[in-house]
Amino acid sequence: MSKATIQRLYAAFAKLDAVAMQACYAPAATFEDEAFSLKGAQQIGGMWAMLCSATKARGMSHWKLDVSDITDDSAHWEAHYLFSTTGRLVHNRIDAAFTFDGNGLIATHRDRFDFWAWSRQALGTPGLLLGWSPFLRNKVRATAAGNLQRFLARG
Repeated sequence: MSKATIQRLYAAFAKLDAVAMQACYAPAATFEDEAFSLKGAQQIGGMWAMLCSATKARGMSHWKLDVSDITDDSAHWEAHYLFSTTGRLVHNRIDAAFTFDGNGLIATHRDRFDFWAWSRQALGTPGLLLGWSPFLRNKVRATAAGNLQRFLARG
């Protein structure tokens, strides 16, 4: 059942269907990656809705999702997209780890990726020079949290 949930999540993501993605998460789920630390299906669904809408608005011609190595608690995925803030092309390689509740919904989701590699692509020279630093990582996290808060407030 958990493998099927992971497959549903990424099938919805490939179509940029944030509503279907949110339905894969338990109400009290948590999500964490290099940019976000979220609690609850509403915040997680909001993040996916924000990212999907930005891709639809600015970069559909560059959007591609490749998913592989799906197991009962993990997956590898690669996203090709335009980073909405800079318009730069990104190819991000991510390893995801999951736990599930009794209903087969995602309880925890942790994505790991090379932040420096991502920041060089997404941010250009600032990412190249500062992508290794806690300063830039913290700035990206704060910006992402602010963007999500504004997106959710628009409702």
